[in-house]
Amino acid sequence: MNILLTGASSGVGFEAVLELILNSENKVIALARSADKLNRLLEIAKGFNPDCNLFPVQFDLLNDDIEKELKPLIAQQFSQIDVLINNAGNLEVKPFAESSEVDFVEMLQSNFLNHVRLIQGVLPLLKSPSHIVNIGSMGGFQGSAKFAGLSAYSASKAALHNFTECLAEELKEKKISVNCLALGSAQTEMLEKAFPGYESPVMAFEMGKYIADFALTGHKFFNGKVIPVAVTTP
Repeated sequence: MNILLTGASSGVGFEAVLELILNSENKVIALARSADKLNRLLEIAKGFNPDCNLFPVQFDLLNDDIEKELKPLIAQQFSQIDVLINNAGNLEVKPFAESSEVDFVEMLQSNFLNHVRLIQGVLPLLKSPSHIVNIGSMGGFQGSAKFAGLSAYSASKAALHNFTECLAEELKEKKISVNCLALGSAQTEMLEKAFPGYESPVMAFEMGKYIADFALTGHKFFNGKVIPVAVTTP
């Protein structure tokens, strides 16, 4: 499988890459903004599987040029993309009364519009049958428990969820499946920063493994679905 994954520098994206590279038949391009963290990822991956096909790429989804910079790098490794995992994003806790319009725009950019931009950019490389996996959140899942301070974050994830359903309809004739995993909490650096002292019942490596497995096989069973992945009832 030829796999492109964003947000690979830490958390569940980092762990998903380490799961995917265990199979040497998988070729993985891992995107992140931090070169140091990508180098660490490659070092650990080579420790797990010296023959792994991992290609870390420092790339900023907001500011770097997909057409001129990213696509040529992809073309050096892939003739096509079989799996795209849109994992990059941000979590900020801020009371609504203290939030500006810019706060909402930045959250939408990070958690929604960057994914739209990337999908549009690499769509010609996605061939039948391929799988786009968007990483959403239970915070944006309709009917789930909501938390104070997450209005901008949850709204951005809800946009991603609805976009998933619409995009799946548009791409189904091309046999490109689109699904979204609405994740509950996992013990990551992002979670610890946003909610100091909170301990998730799910470790990052466990969620990373789930994402990796679903990305490879989920399109055989689902299309256009937003799937809650949480140990608690929504």
